[in-house]
Amino acid sequence: MNQEIILAKLSTAFAVLALLIACVGLYGTMAYAVARRTSEIGIRMALGAQRGTVVWMVLREAFVLAAVGLAIGVPSALGASRFVESFLFEVKPNSPAALVFAVAILLSAVLLAGYAPARKASRIDPMTAVRHE
Repeated sequence: MNQEIILAKLSTAFAVLALLIACVGLYGTMAYAVARRTSEIGIRMALGAQRGTVVWMVLREAFVLAAVGLAIGVPSALGASRFVESFLFEVKPNSPAALVFAVAILLSAVLLAGYAPARKASRIDPMTAVRHE
């Protein structure tokens, strides 16, 4: 039984590491997108866009990326679940609770990784952004 416990702990550690790497990658993608659109966001702010609108605009892009990932990942997970059925103990391979929990964790990670670039985008000074171009 000790070997299974060690395998479970290692799997959990690698899953947390994978989630952290995904957050860093999404943060980098969103920060790069915000940096490329600095002048556009500055013009929007100069024309009267509110900070909350700009934050939501950037977060919406992050959630679209997450939705595409979920659209690919959830059916793949459902299809591949029969291969790991022998490793599961007292859990169904297609457990709705586990799937909902995984989706909630992913969406929380997207919110966490996308909020910093969104907040940075909402603080862009319109005059600096227009001069930069």
